[in-house]
Amino acid sequence: MAAKPLPPRPAPRLYLATPPIDDPAQLLAILPDLLTAADVAAVLLRLTPADERSMIQRTKALAPTIQKAGVALLLDGHHTLVARAGADGANLTGLDALQEAMPTLKPDRIVGVGGLTTRHDAMVAGEAGADYVLFGEPDAKGERPSTDAVFERLQWWADVFEPPCVGFAATKEEAGLFASAGADFILLGDFIWQDERGSRTALAEAGNIVAQSFDKAFGHTAVEGT
Repeated sequence: MAAKPLPPRPAPRLYLATPPIDDPAQLLAILPDLLTAADVAAVLLRLTPADERSMIQRTKALAPTIQKAGVALLLDGHHTLVARAGADGANLTGLDALQEAMPTLKPDRIVGVGGLTTRHDAMVAGEAGADYVLFGEPDAKGERPSTDAVFERLQWWADVFEPPCVGFAATKEEAGLFASAGADFILLGDFIWQDERGSRTALAEAGNIVAQSFDKAFGHTAVEGT
């Protein structure tokens, strides 16, 4: 007897990390058009160091445009500023930061976590209630795992666990590869902003590569059992 078909795996969506933001005006000018270039689910706002008031003001300047587009705004760290700044959540680094932020942000806001160097850390984060786990992002020294290691970690998580996983892609090629690993979201790094053709072209291209890689890997998957 034939087994019931597996539910279709949803295509990964994009998660766009901003450059470090000091003055939001330049980003604000291009955001409305930029966010129409691809299927962007969330923006990770990276703020340059400043006093709390300044960081809140920068976030408030960007939040309405991002959220009006149906895109979530997460702060890179700074979980204590999320509510006051009108953000939708925060991306944290490490289990200690996750535990500290949970009482402040849950259940109303998104809590994601990276800095998970072992499988055990990732499982602990998932069990603690993280809304997603992030693999492959650079550490404080700018170092990151190999592409193969990130692919393996994403594939393992996607095949076994329910909470979403995010793959940090430093290149468009990595974006496609991590989509084929089963990542739920692809966090796009600085290559989007460094592309000489412009950020909109780079983002659209990354979105197409992610969609094509996903379709190649999962668009015609066989049903388990016969």
